[in-house]
Amino acid sequence: MAVLAEVDAWHGTVSGPATKKLMERALLIVGDARFARLAGISVSHLYNLRRGIPYQRTRRHGTKTRPTGVPIGQRRAPQPNGSPGYSRIDSVHQGDQDGVNGVYHINTVDCVPQFQLVATCEKISEAYLLPVIRQLVEGFPFVILGFHADNRSAYITCQVATLLEKLRIEFPKSRPRHSNDNALAESKNGAVVRKHLGYAHIPQHCARMVTVFCADFLNPYVNFHRPCFFPETIPDATGTARKRYRYEDMTTPYEKRKSLSNAGQHLTPGVTVEHLDAIALRISDHAAT
Repeated sequence: MAVLAEVDAWHGTVSGPATKKLMERALLIVGDARFARLAGISVSHLYNLRRGIPYQRTRRHGTKTRPTGVPIGQRRAPQPNGSPGYSRIDSVHQGDQDGVNGVYHINTVDCVPQFQLVATCEKISEAYLLPVIRQLVEGFPFVILGFHADNRSAYITCQVATLLEKLRIEFPKSRPRHSNDNALAESKNGAVVRKHLGYAHIPQHCARMVTVFCADFLNPYVNFHRPCFFPETIPDATGTARKRYRYEDMTTPYEKRKSLSNAGQHLTPGVTVEHLDAIALRISDHAAT
């Protein structure tokens, strides 16, 4: 064990097979008799020697903290299957200035009709984030069935999972090495949030005013007056799914929601299609800007 500890100190504790190979080379090529026994042991027994008390007294080896899995949410892509009610969420930080933290915009987008709501909170913490998430969920005119987020710690918490469980909303999260799982919300971060709220610093005490602006002006404009593309998925000759964006399919999120077969279903209590039509026709698209 003392010789093994000395070898590990020389080479920085490499893997067991590499360590065994080094000791074999020392015996066969250099002829160092100290490695006569170590060169013939198995790799598994080499790890046993490293865990022995004499080895630990001679050399202590520190390892990096190993990540642990968080049993919150399901790692899978959103599966709306053509039905509305499956939302994706992401946050946009408005930046810091002179040591003063900026606000955080919480952006939620429905997968199918691209119905979008934006709200603002002062900080990404339980006290500030949970009320905003509940406000966004209740702000959609139809029932939310799914709530997809990326793997950042702001959303993958027991408090968020408990809130969504009370509302009977499923909670998937992005898969590793699948950057497109939350691409819809991230694309809207730039096309809507940054475009209309900019990049300049907004101090935290202005969060309530920005939320009022989003609820009264930005959200109605985006959902009832701003046209956007809706891709058509077409498989090519190799079986790869290709996205085609046709001008004929461009419409507002609300008109897309109305065009679905179940447009009048799953609306939140107190909301009707006639009520939403009145909001859409109240002012023109140009006057809504």
